Amino acid sequence: MLAVMIEVRGLTKTFGDVKAVDDLTFSVRPGIVTGFLGPNGAGKSTTMRMILGLDRPTSGEALIDGQSYRELKHPLRTVGALLDAKWVHPNRSAKAHLQWMAASNGIPGSRVDEVLRLVGLTEVAGKKAGGFSLGMAQRLGLAGALLGDPKVLLFDEPVNGLDPEGIVWIRKFMQRLAAEGRTVLVSSHLLSEMALTAEHLVVIGRGRLISDSPVQAFVDRASEAGVRVRSPQLDALRAALTGAGLAFREDGVSGNGSGAPAASALVVSGATTEVVGQVAGDSGIVLHELSAQRGSLEDAFMKLTGDDVQYHADVMGGAL
Repeated sequence: MLAVMIEVRGLTKTFGDVKAVDDLTFSVRPGIVTGFLGPNGAGKSTTMRMILGLDRPTSGEALIDGQSYRELKHPLRTVGALLDAKWVHPNRSAKAHLQWMAASNGIPGSRVDEVLRLVGLTEVAGKKAGGFSLGMAQRLGLAGALLGDPKVLLFDEPVNGLDPEGIVWIRKFMQRLAAEGRTVLVSSHLLSEMALTAEHLVVIGRGRLISDSPVQAFVDRASEAGVRVRSPQLDALRAALTGAGLAFREDGVSGNGSGAPAASALVVSGATTEVVGQVAGDSGIVLHELSAQRGSLEDAFMKLTGDDVQYHADVMGGAL
C-alpha cells in the first residue's frame, strides 16, 4: 500500500472575521492525479499556500511525508509547486531564474537544461521572463516545480493561458508524473479538463470539505441513474414500463428528418439498459435508442456546490 504523501488535518485559517478554511481534513495519495475543486472563494489557494508554508494556519496542520514544509531541509527536492506563473523577476531570463532556484536548494545546474527541455522552453531559455506570454510563463513555472525532481507536486490552475495543444500536453504530463509514483494535487476551474485528468477529487466550498472521492463516485452521487429509451411504439412502452414497476419521465421529441412521425423518448429512473431492454423485448416493442444516462462532472459540481458559491450572477439580468 502506497504511503500518504500529503495530509491535511483540521486545517483552519481566518482573516479577521472571515474563515477562509474551516476545519479541513483530507489526504492526497501518490500514484494518481487528485483534483482540488471548489467555487471561487472556496479556500483552495489558501489551503495550498498553507501546505507550502506560505500562510500560517490558525489551527490544524498540513504535512508532507509526515513533516511540515518548514521542516524540509531542501524543500524543492521534496515538493514542487506552481501557484503563480507570473512570480518571476521580469528582467531575469528563464534560464537565470531556474539557475537561481537550483542554487538555493543545492540542485545541480545541469538540471536546469533538463527541465527547460521537458517543458519546451529550450529555444527561449535566454529571453527575459517579463516578455513571456501567460502560456510560456505557465511552462516556466512548471519547469521550476520539476527542478528538484520532487515526489510531491502542487499545481494551481496550470492550464491558464495554454492553447488546446498545450492543455492536452500538460494533462498527459501530469498523468505521467503520477504514474511514476508521485503525488499530484491540481486545482482548476476547467471541469471538463479535470474530468479527463484526475482520478480522485477533493471538493470544498466556503472552506469546508464537500467530497473526498473518486471522480466517478462524485458524479454518481449527484446524478440520477437512468436509461434513455426511444421507440415508435411509445404508448406500448409506457404501459410495459408501468407494468414492470419502473418510473420514467418524458425526455423531449426526436425527429428522424424524413417527414415520418417523430419518436419521443423516455428516461427510466433507477434502471439499467439490460432491465429496460428486457421489458421492451418481452412486449415485442421496437427500440430506436437504449442508452445509459450518466451525469457530467460539471453537472455534479454545480449541484453539490451550489449552496457554497460566494458570488451569484443574475443570469436573466438586464442588457449590458
